[in-house]
Amino acid sequence: MLGMLVCLPPKKTITFLLTVLLLTPLAQANLLLHCEVTYAGSTQVIETGPVADPYPVQSIDIGGRFWFKPVMVGEGNRVDYVKLYAYLDAQKQPLLLQEAIYRPPFPAATTPHPLTGEQHLYGGALERELIYSCTLQGVQP
Repeated sequence: MLGMLVCLPPKKTITFLLTVLLLTPLAQANLLLHCEVTYAGSTQVIETGPVADPYPVQSIDIGGRFWFKPVMVGEGNRVDYVKLYAYLDAQKQPLLLQEAIYRPPFPAATTPHPLTGEQHLYGGALERELIYSCTLQGVQP
């Protein structure tokens, strides 16, 4: 590729470099974890990209009853793993209902790639129901 740059006139070289710089973040930005979380008939769409450090990722309040935390660790178009956490919002502290871990290789399938299927979780004295499903976009097998 550098040989090509040397052969290009200066104006085209600059245009080429600017194009590459502008398109590079788009190529990395297409890796996406898309989750639909439903509680009490209301659905929230939660989307997240890859992170290097999973610990600062915040849990998301779902209807004041549950917390949901999707974490995708990776870089660029590479996914090291996906972890999904679902908590019941209890009096003293949130109670972990489920921790799901997904590791590569992810099969070469359609985009978006179905990851979880539809999950149904129940918690609390009244057995409230949390439903979620997640897909991956832009993942390379």
